[in-house]
Amino acid sequence: MNALTGAVPGSVDYRLKATLYHAGAKGVGGLDSLGCKVVAMRTAAIDKTLIPRRTILFIKETVGLSMPDGSAHDGYWYASDVGGAIKGQRIDLFTGSGSSSMKPLRPLNLSQLTVTKAGQFKGCPPN
Repeated sequence: MNALTGAVPGSVDYRLKATLYHAGAKGVGGLDSLGCKVVAMRTAAIDKTLIPRRTILFIKETVGLSMPDGSAHDGYWYASDVGGAIKGQRIDLFTGSGSSSMKPLRPLNLSQLTVTKAGQFKGCPPN
């Protein structure tokens, strides 16, 4: 793994259009498509025909963003959710509870993000 970017040498980069979602929005529950609890600023919904569920993703544009606990984001997300509108070159990032949780990521909404596969996880994503 590259210490500067967090990318795995030889891994594939995707340019995906970002959207945001939060708990409390219509159709959003507390569990992802694996049956695991969604985690603020970690859970990503993807098109599973493009990126398999249980893939660890590195999104460089999210490095340094404020996490719910006040720490800085390290850029790692977990592809554990899918959505009816998430088809092809799109990614939906879970921000937390309520629309105010979207504030740290609002500048990234509808922008193209650089997404790199950084590994796989088993079971549910870590909190």
